[in-house]
Amino acid sequence: MKYTWVMFACILLVSSCQSIKTTQKANLTEPAQPEFLISGIVLDVTNTPIAGAVVRIRATEKFTMTDKDGEFTLTDLQPGKPVFLTAWAEGYFIGGGDEKIVVGSTGIEIILEKIKDSDNPAYQWVSAFAEAGSDLNCENCHAEVDKQILSMPFTEWSNDAHSASAQNIRFLTMYLGQDIQGNQSPQREYAINRDYGRIPILPDLTKPYFGPGYKLDFPETAGNCSACHVPVAAINAPYDTDPTTATGVGVEGVACDFCHKVWDIRLDPMTGLPQHNMPGVLSFEFRRPDKNRQFFAGPFDDVPLGDDTYTPIQQQSQFCAPCHFGSFWNTQIYNSYGEWLESSYSDPVTGKTCQDCHMPVGENDHFAGLDKGGVIRDPRKIFSHLMPGASNIDLLQNAVTMTASAKIETDKLIVDVQITNDKTGHHVPTDSPLRQMILLVNVADENGQPINMLDGETVPEWGGVGDPNLGYYASLPGKGFAKILSELWTELEPTGSYWNPTRVVGDNRIAANESNRSMYIFSVPLDGKARIKVSLLFRRAFKELADQKGWVVPDILMEQQILNIER
Repeated sequence: MKYTWVMFACILLVSSCQSIKTTQKANLTEPAQPEFLISGIVLDVTNTPIAGAVVRIRATEKFTMTDKDGEFTLTDLQPGKPVFLTAWAEGYFIGGGDEKIVVGSTGIEIILEKIKDSDNPAYQWVSAFAEAGSDLNCENCHAEVDKQILSMPFTEWSNDAHSASAQNIRFLTMYLGQDIQGNQSPQREYAINRDYGRIPILPDLTKPYFGPGYKLDFPETAGNCSACHVPVAAINAPYDTDPTTATGVGVEGVACDFCHKVWDIRLDPMTGLPQHNMPGVLSFEFRRPDKNRQFFAGPFDDVPLGDDTYTPIQQQSQFCAPCHFGSFWNTQIYNSYGEWLESSYSDPVTGKTCQDCHMPVGENDHFAGLDKGGVIRDPRKIFSHLMPGASNIDLLQNAVTMTASAKIETDKLIVDVQITNDKTGHHVPTDSPLRQMILLVNVADENGQPINMLDGETVPEWGGVGDPNLGYYASLPGKGFAKILSELWTELEPTGSYWNPTRVVGDNRIAANESNRSMYIFSVPLDGKARIKVSLLFRRAFKELADQKGWVVPDILMEQQILNIER
């Protein structure tokens, strides 16, 4: 026994000594073996060293930063394997990447060119479409039509709502005051108020009427609608651009070239929000290049051999703020960015950006054709340009969680419904005040006959008055979720004419991480058996307005539960 304890003590002692030696050895600073490193310096075009530059082996996570003298050393490299080396620093174009460098090389020089600190209003925008005939057209390199890869950036963007923002039929008919057939509503009429002077009056609905329109109320002005919907055309004249006159790249909506010319976002330093009534191009800062030059900003700091640079704003929610925050006539109209900013999703450590949900990664391992200079990358670093939103079924069906339960108490059937916004970083619904969710609670007996509701909420009138089989749900058991605007003077509500002064008269949308609970009490069928169907629908526009305009936009079923109960 004594021998055993002595041996055990010796083993512990030896182990302890070995551990100490290992730790001491690990803390020693030994020079890296030359065959495992690459070293050099990053300079500007005047041969001035650039401190704090990112030096990276292209398309990898292997990088280092230059020191105060502009020098760098990349260590722990695989000997004998040539690599492409790039460098980037804030305010400079990406450099390097034009030739392979053998591991073990020293004295490497990478020259960076400074980006001009100004914007060129005379810049001619580049079309995304190859048919425009320029080598710079995005489709040339960022689509692989022959291979049918649908997740390439150009292909995704061309199927996304942003590319159609200038030609969106709902936008244009609201702007013009027409229906989809081109029928025109009459111009707004006015009356004289003794205290306030000229004020608008309600349209005469006994005459042909095809819905409201900006140009019906302000026929002599263009407004600022184009600042978000037709930004390429509006960038130099945000208050004087009629979206119906856009041509060329202007009709490409939120065009590729537009987004990749963004240098920064102008936000109020006190609130972190755009300034009021400064939508779209009014809150962007651009770097359009001079003639015979180019400038492309993106989310990678290692895209070489062109006039490319890295801007962190491309991966931040602030990039979305200018077109997803709008206040008009001192009324907050749409605010998905502000809603995100106020939620836990804006936490930089635990939260999510707009891009995380609306530009999800992982669909492809390259964003430029491999025969066009593209390289294989980690798919988790490549953002989708499909940008799913309010028309995407998958996104809407993964936005909230709905739970429904039912029980019978004596002569009452009680249905309890809870909707939790647990997957969305802003209110649901959000942005356009035309959008709404409609909850329907349908209770029927064994023969399918509806059972009377004794107590509980009903869908408001804006859910549509008419045949429920045709989508008119007003007065049915359930409720509506929407931000309701009322037009001043006419008191028309709900209104989407927020180019006129409006006020918010109701807003029961569900904020991020919040829940809404409602209960509905029905009679119990004679046989004590009932079938309960609870449905949550997403609707793009109020029913009456959609009818006036002739919009055919089917409701999207977000959630549904069917329960069978008996006494």
